Amino acid sequence: MRLPADTTIAEDKLTRYLLLPQARGDKSAFLARAGYTLENAGQLLYDLRTQILPCEAMALESNKFGRYYEIRGTLTGSNGVTLAVCTIWMTEDLSGVTKFFTLIPEKRRK
Repeated sequence: MRLPADTTIAEDKLTRYLLLPQARGDKSAFLARAGYTLENAGQLLYDLRTQILPCEAMALESNKFGRYYEIRGTLTGSNGVTLAVCTIWMTEDLSGVTKFFTLIPEKRRK
């Protein structure tokens, strides 16, 4: 299945979490390899919407908040570096809104 094209991707999720260095679970260094930084957070937003969101989504579990989905794919940054990623999305039960939840670096299978 595909998630809706108007799925919400909050810029704060990128600028206050993914692209901001964290003491634990840091993803900013991984994303920086493809040229994604706080200064060009809009590029990551655009690339998630155009390179990942159109890919096939797999339904995961549901809880009292909504249904979770996983999309695995690749992000190619403006510097040409490609990153394998696993992204998590959620459709809220109350509002029906689908939104970006998080991004996890995909471990390459040998």
